[in-house]
Amino acid sequence: MPGLIGKKIGMTSVFSVEGKNIPCTVIEAGPCTVTQIRTLKTDGYEAVQLGFVDKKEKHATKAEIGHYKKAGTTPKRKVVEFDGFGDDVKLGDVITVDMLEADTFIDITGISKGRGFQGVVRRHGFGGVGQSTHGQHNRLRAPGSIGASSYPSRVFKGMRMAGRDGGKTITVQNLQVLKVIPENNLLIVKGSVPGAKDSYLIILK
Repeated sequence: MPGLIGKKIGMTSVFSVEGKNIPCTVIEAGPCTVTQIRTLKTDGYEAVQLGFVDKKEKHATKAEIGHYKKAGTTPKRKVVEFDGFGDDVKLGDVITVDMLEADTFIDITGISKGRGFQGVVRRHGFGGVGQSTHGQHNRLRAPGSIGASSYPSRVFKGMRMAGRDGGKTITVQNLQVLKVIPENNLLIVKGSVPGAKDSYLIILK
């Protein structure tokens, strides 16, 4: 499935023709450079590698510099492989936001905001405050029992407990493209997308 690499700019809102206020996300999508083309003969699979956002050569390894010189471009900060481009693209081609159109639907993948160490109420949506009778006075947001004692005498794998929350790869499907602004490489989609401002996003057509 062909796609693009983007960067989350932030959220805003636009008015529809009916006068409704629609929350939306502004994304800087591309331009992405084709840095490598994977083939069945050499790699065992077909894909197109895209690079996004230039990186100074002093921050790149010699292997990276040589890799990008083959494509006739500078080192990139973010590199992602996509399939489905076919034979239309060549090494060094630049893919822009022009490949997307308004009123179409896309999937966006990003890394959610890290929340740090959280309890079960925030992390898993536990009820929290239960009965305050029967001597309970300081266990209002505790998880409660996590297993039986005599059998199986252990805690099952996957038990929902407190721990680090966020920082996970999340994909939101079927987001509507409200507007494409090619001259500024901007993409406006309906609703929210995972990640903090300036975080990288993978946009699938």
